[in-house]
Amino acid sequence: MLRVEGLNAGYGAVQVLWDVGFHVDDGEIIAVLGSNGAGKTTTVRAVTGLLKPMSGSVQLDGRELCGRKSRAILDAGIVQVPEGRQLFTEMTVYENLELGAFSPEAKAKLAESLEVCYGYFPRLKERERQAAGTLSGGEQQMVAVARALIGLPKLLILDEPSLGLAPNVVDDILTVAHGMAKQQGLSVILVEQDVTKALSTADRGYVIENGRVALSGTASELSADEHVKRAYLGI
Repeated sequence: MLRVEGLNAGYGAVQVLWDVGFHVDDGEIIAVLGSNGAGKTTTVRAVTGLLKPMSGSVQLDGRELCGRKSRAILDAGIVQVPEGRQLFTEMTVYENLELGAFSPEAKAKLAESLEVCYGYFPRLKERERQAAGTLSGGEQQMVAVARALIGLPKLLILDEPSLGLAPNVVDDILTVAHGMAKQQGLSVILVEQDVTKALSTADRGYVIENGRVALSGTASELSADEHVKRAYLGI
């Protein structure tokens, strides 16, 4: 599905990532873990084309995407739910969701996709004519996730979905992502500082430290790793 190899990236003369590599299979959820400043966001920006890598390879279904513009990567099927949601707050919930249908296929299936998303998040149906900026933080995150799903992604990237939200809201969002991965074959990258929540959802994980992949393994292997316990789980 997605294969990243030898990814080096940074900002100007400052290199942030060194030879980062990972892969995501069809219908798999992987967690990209690490503390603030470890390089998680830079990794996502390089994969989605928001940051041009210095070198390396990013392939989706065998198609090289490294160095291509973000719109081309979006069209290829990689859709991100950004940290902070980035909604159009003065537009209605429906109008924000409608913007997710960026491709001809997504536009043709908009009505069907809306009903699916309203099934996952019933509150959005109730508030579809309400300005997005008047919603709670959790409801806004639901809009952001639903907007991404309406784009019919092959790979969904959730960037810090737990940030500033109540645990039950985060659980609802991760349950939706897990269901779509296992029932519909959607691949998911979950970028998280909350290691406990991430590993309870993911199949596998990668720990990034100082811009390098320091550890990788199944969710159960990482949960049992002594370094992860000490550094991230407080055990």
